[in-house]
Amino acid sequence: MTGSFESKPRPKGFLSAVVHHATEVQTPAAKIYVYEAPVRIWHWFNAACIVLLCVTGYLIGKPLPSVFGEASSHYAFGYVRMIHFGAGQVLAIVLLFRIGWAVIGNHHAHQLFLPPLWSGKWWREVMHEVRWYAFMEKTPKKYVGHNPLAQLAMFFLFLLPLLFAICTGFALYAEGAGIESTWYQLFGWVFAVLGDSMTVHTLHRINMWIIVCFSLIHIYVAVREDIMSRQSLVSTMISGWRYFKDDKK
Repeated sequence: MTGSFESKPRPKGFLSAVVHHATEVQTPAAKIYVYEAPVRIWHWFNAACIVLLCVTGYLIGKPLPSVFGEASSHYAFGYVRMIHFGAGQVLAIVLLFRIGWAVIGNHHAHQLFLPPLWSGKWWREVMHEVRWYAFMEKTPKKYVGHNPLAQLAMFFLFLLPLLFAICTGFALYAEGAGIESTWYQLFGWVFAVLGDSMTVHTLHRINMWIIVCFSLIHIYVAVREDIMSRQSLVSTMISGWRYFKDDKK
């Protein structure tokens, strides 16, 4: 049995859309259009920015050995910082774009921003996914969009750390720009909340490792689900279509 259909129209109201996110698929061998082009573009821009930020951020914290000659002849560390600052600004811009698309996009576009923590059924589905990933369940459930555990992880281990990275990163940038700068007027409050510059540096770096660990697990789980749950994940973020294979084949 095969079939294809467009995802359902977005329900009226933001909360109504969120409640309908974790939709289990009952029809096997179907294909559903899940992720619109702006969501997919944001995903890959976001991934590229995170790679650049993690590599350059690590080098900023652990600089390469000094080179011989005049500093003006090399400027290697300056380029590292320039790439880091540029990637951070692009990351913030595309995140603002993604937040805007959550308002006007289809109901799958909302899923990242507000998991239905108030729903008992949703939490039971989260526990099922925990057992599935722990190899304690033999039969996977198939969902349109993210499954409930992925939704929970992406909110607490990706979105919130991403926002924290942007705020602390811009605060550190503002410190270099000076207390009279517009940057400091916008992000100087971070030091009042978190403490001195060294504390913000340390938390910013620890937060980077949270994002790195999440990204590695995210890649592993996406490939694992492609193989074991007989539904497309990796290709879905390229084409937008999620394919569900017939388990009998």
